[in-house]
Amino acid sequence: MENLDKKIAQSLMQIKAIKLQPANPFTWASGWKSPIYCDNRKTLSYPEIRKLIKETFVKTIEEKYGRPDVIAGVATGAIAIGMLVAEEMQLPFVYVRPKPKEHGLGNMIEGEVPIGKKVVVVEDLISTGMSSLNAVKALRDSDIDVMGMVAIFTYGFQLAEQNFIDANVELTTLSNYNVLIQAALETGYVKESDIDALEQWRIDPGNWS
Repeated sequence: MENLDKKIAQSLMQIKAIKLQPANPFTWASGWKSPIYCDNRKTLSYPEIRKLIKETFVKTIEEKYGRPDVIAGVATGAIAIGMLVAEEMQLPFVYVRPKPKEHGLGNMIEGEVPIGKKVVVVEDLISTGMSSLNAVKALRDSDIDVMGMVAIFTYGFQLAEQNFIDANVELTTLSNYNVLIQAALETGYVKESDIDALEQWRIDPGNWS
């Protein structure tokens, strides 16, 4: 997996799935000011990058978990990439909504997962981890064995790391914030003078400006 994390980070920057603007920060829905914006769904529009992410996910899952019974995607960002992974591995696929459907059968898990089956959850992005872990809880509440979670990218917040530890969920990501910043510096995407601000944001994103 060595160097693949950098290749994926470079690919995400190349197609502007990840944007870094320390001098002109974004505002998240939470109100946080942020030097980074990530929309990994853009990878679906680029076949070569989509293929790289799919194949790296498959390799990661096989190396860590062998062959699960089912792949689950977290709605909505990881539905498509999760389906691609399941298709490549020739496994059943389900996806997990953020909350039960408000009409019809009221499902939170869409698709069939028999009780006791082993599932690996696919996610596109980890920030605090709460929405991702909400999906894990829904699966576990249905007596499904969640082996772990794999995600394209994580900001690496200490809060998220603690949330995954507390929930007893193993998380593996294809790339991360540290790798991204180093790749951005090497390619001239950001300047050396930006690094301190970028690192400080990750330490205390709620109070960064």
